[in-house]
Amino acid sequence: MPKARETVLEIDLKKLKHNFEYLKSKLDNNTLFLAVVKAFAYGNEASEIANYLETIGADYFAVAYIDEGVALRKAGVTKPILVLHPQTVNFKVLIENNLEPSIYNSKILKEFIEIASAEEKQNYPIHLKFNTGLNRLGFWHSDVETIHNIIGETKTIHIKSIFSHLAASEDLEEKIFTLNQIETFKGIATNFEETFGYKPMLHICNTSGILNYPEAHFNMVRSGIGLYGFGNSEEENIHFQPIATLKTAISQIHHLKKGETVGYNRAFKTNSVLKTATLPIGHADGIGRIYGNGKGFVTINNQKAPIIGNVCMDMIMVNITDIDCNEGDEVIVFDANSTAETLAQTANTISYELITSISQRVKRIIRGA
Repeated sequence: MPKARETVLEIDLKKLKHNFEYLKSKLDNNTLFLAVVKAFAYGNEASEIANYLETIGADYFAVAYIDEGVALRKAGVTKPILVLHPQTVNFKVLIENNLEPSIYNSKILKEFIEIASAEEKQNYPIHLKFNTGLNRLGFWHSDVETIHNIIGETKTIHIKSIFSHLAASEDLEEKIFTLNQIETFKGIATNFEETFGYKPMLHICNTSGILNYPEAHFNMVRSGIGLYGFGNSEEENIHFQPIATLKTAISQIHHLKKGETVGYNRAFKTNSVLKTATLPIGHADGIGRIYGNGKGFVTINNQKAPIIGNVCMDMIMVNITDIDCNEGDEVIVFDANSTAETLAQTANTISYELITSISQRVKRIIRGA
């Protein structure tokens, strides 16, 4: 690949395909695959990724908010799109773009029926979210009869699926809790079928659920982080390929004397002669201040260069005293070898937070199309 001369995020669709096929290999042939592409496809590039996943066999997509779904429709995505956290003010836009809402309480269920009815819709697909232990969004298991009473005889909507979200599927020490969630969900599904007289589609598994709880795959599974190259465990990470490489280049090299300081607030003070490199990437690009002062690092010519001083808005400074490099040389912030997960761990956070923070001002380059 060409060497970076500026800050870029390279996205490899061949690796995306590898991850998709690995996850699909865990499923029965009749189990649908929902690709989660919220937050710009976890900080990557949602439109390109969703269109590519559609061509290689993704059955469904999920976004967090309605505007994200609208953007995918404008980009040409035709498969169903589930909106996980729709806001009622945008329900009309959702319907205009043939998006499918997650309905998680009685208030928004009533509002959606009212708006869909005003739009003269028939059997409009909705998805009911049930809370089984994450305690974030969702109806309670005891709400099935209430839902039935609200819907009544209306033909405006059709419940396409009921679903829930596992709270700790990656943590096998929480297996009993997860199994209890799954059993609670099964009970909700049975109650629903008895109350409504038909079987909707069921889904509860996220990436770690796919890998650790095959008995809970039901009709469909949802994967986000796995598609982008992370398996949430050392054992599984070897099967995944991170799809993104964040690169930049050295803008300037400084030779500092003992006792000089680096960056804002003079947060770093040299103990000896030091060589530093300034890079054109900072917290406005997604490298937060938590990575400064020796916690985070970049890789230059296969050697680690610690971040020194405070991370600036548009720049970071790194220690290159023992690295043979020059102004203009390529710098790897994270890639398949020195992963985003590894960098995130230096600041006691997770890969999700780091990769979704990469600013939209960073140029995206799509490879492997």
